[in-house]
Amino acid sequence: MREHVESVELRGALLRLRRATGLPVVFGGLLQDGRALRIAELSGAVTPALRGLAISAGSGLGGKCLALSRPCAVTDYPSARHITHEYDVPVSAEGLRSVIAVPVVVRRKVRGVLYGALRDALPIGERVFDAAVAAARDVEQALAVRDEVRRRLLAPPPSAPSWEEVRQAYGELRALAPRVADAELRERLLAVCGRLESASGAGAAPASGQPVPAVSLTPRETDVLAAVASGATNAVAAERLGLRPETVKGYLRSAMRKLGAHTRLEAVVAARRAGVLP
Repeated sequence: MREHVESVELRGALLRLRRATGLPVVFGGLLQDGRALRIAELSGAVTPALRGLAISAGSGLGGKCLALSRPCAVTDYPSARHITHEYDVPVSAEGLRSVIAVPVVVRRKVRGVLYGALRDALPIGERVFDAAVAAARDVEQALAVRDEVRRRLLAPPPSAPSWEEVRQAYGELRALAPRVADAELRERLLAVCGRLESASGAGAAPASGQPVPAVSLTPRETDVLAAVASGATNAVAAERLGLRPETVKGYLRSAMRKLGAHTRLEAVVAARRAGVLP
């Protein structure tokens, strides 16, 4: 099924190339599972000589294109001096003289080659060259999209986010909310923060079974604690929240006093037990 779909893309690109340039013969093939390229699609051929032909890297014009990963052309294939001539018999049987080969490259890997040919020894013009490159790009884009779809279908489902990831997201939202000018949007962000706080098991009793005393922190004290909980220094927290470092210190001292904490870590732990932080 995969090979059939990719062949359809290749066939369509070759037909567009032939219509755009008037080339009498176009053909090409894609590498399958890393094996040698085989000529699978032809338009305008009058013999079966090229069909199924296996092209090895470095051999002939297409092999040179494969090896160099760039377009290559010859004006008179039988007498060309800069290619090898393993494929002279099928090329001559089809009567081809002037030939261009353009690679199909996806993520820096050659996946196929498109050819266009004349039965006369004439130079390949810039218009034909550009059209051949454009046709190859069409195939490249189609293959890249199919590769990505295949990768996503085969990828394992994403794991549930850890609590550390949730807490990181919470801290970012708390830092973002005060900077939002739209009051309604700001309230919605803070409401999401509240849901995250509740989802953590807010106010749950510790292992001792003793109830956790209620704590009322101001929004700014909560913002600073959320930043501290993510590992931010006072300077980083100040930058995130648009405050001065001295102001951050003041909010942190106030929050620590309310929580009965003597260190930053104690304050974060106490805030989580009280349901102030997720």
